[in-house]
Amino acid sequence: MPPAHFHHIHLNATDPAAAIEFYTSKFDCEKAKFAGEWDAVWAQKAWILFTKVASAPPSEIMSGIWHFGWGAEDMKAAYQKQLDSGTKFETPITDISDLANFPGFYYAYVDGPDHALIELNTAPHHHLGHVHLLSADPVAAGEWYMKYFGAVRHGKEPPSREVVFYKGYQVGPGMSLESDNINIIIFPKEFAPKAYPGAWKNRTAFDSTEGRVVDHIGFSFDNLSEALERMRKDGVKVTQETRTVLNGKVKFAFIEGPDRVRIELVEGSARKE
Repeated sequence: MPPAHFHHIHLNATDPAAAIEFYTSKFDCEKAKFAGEWDAVWAQKAWILFTKVASAPPSEIMSGIWHFGWGAEDMKAAYQKQLDSGTKFETPITDISDLANFPGFYYAYVDGPDHALIELNTAPHHHLGHVHLLSADPVAAGEWYMKYFGAVRHGKEPPSREVVFYKGYQVGPGMSLESDNINIIIFPKEFAPKAYPGAWKNRTAFDSTEGRVVDHIGFSFDNLSEALERMRKDGVKVTQETRTVLNGKVKFAFIEGPDRVRIELVEGSARKE
């Protein structure tokens, strides 16, 4: 496949203006105009885009997109700063140094606009840093993102399919990939029923991400038509054919990725006007 780049995270929001204010006041990102016309958030090398919806979008963890997040060099200080500014947390600061195999590794989950789940975690930066997915087959899903988007897997050994548990939660097999400056982390689907038993009662499969608070993620290609046709010939499901919007400034199409994750393909790399 031709080279691809991480382009955006797209959210459904009951009040996009308030959501933009939240993200830009709480995290390292800024207000900007996507394609010079659409109010959005610019986070280092990628966009966070919003579609206004009339009622609160579903936010329970029942799809293949779990959350996205920012880093923090000093997690304890960042967490306290968030508390002081009134940020609500779904999960308070928690030490998972043993899971991360990194002393002093902390995380916390912010309850964002429309209950979008946003992670803050120890990192060597304070930027938009990752998207965390869930998958029925994390290894196969990871290899799919490597094949079609050129994501680079962390680790030199072949990916392990060993079942791994952490404090009763299944966290392996898993995959960790890099697409530009975004870490794509994939956990096994079995994590979800343990972590979110109410949402997963009588449930065995993922919902599509479409229409949920995190609707989709986007990747860009220099030549969208070429990339889309190569995927189509491979049997990748095309859910929306190529269109242009914003006076021809944006050319895009949609496919369905592993675990019913909605993925937008955009022509041209993400850039701030």
